[in-house]
Amino acid sequence: MSTVQPMPVTFPDSPLPDVSIDAELRFDTSRPYAACLSFPLSDCGCTEDQLQVCWYFSRDLLNEGRHAPAGSGDVQVGPGAPGEVRITLLGPTGRAVVSAPTDLVAAFLADCFALVPAGSESEHLDIDATLDRILEAG
Repeated sequence: MSTVQPMPVTFPDSPLPDVSIDAELRFDTSRPYAACLSFPLSDCGCTEDQLQVCWYFSRDLLNEGRHAPAGSGDVQVGPGAPGEVRITLLGPTGRAVVSAPTDLVAAFLADCFALVPAGSESEHLDIDATLDRILEAG
């Protein structure tokens, strides 16, 4: 089972901070600890598997970061301007600061926790499938 929350996001530290693009927050019960911030690509000539850029991070990080700065790794989350959550993505070639609407982030998290309540994540793990994914990627 999964949930997807489409939302407009902005890049407040960019030269065009008020221009929004479409993004999605995604959650799948097969990855009960993770949330995905997905940026669908268009007109890229990509194959089906390449039609999006997806950053995976802890759904707890997203939940905690709505209220106070959280995270010390490649993804950091904190309150932004009123009505916004700031998600900072750090990569080998730079960083991007994404601003997402607080109400849509909260709705997404409510759906996530309805599918997999806090504390029950381990009950939703399929260790064999996870090992298969790791070995295939190896």
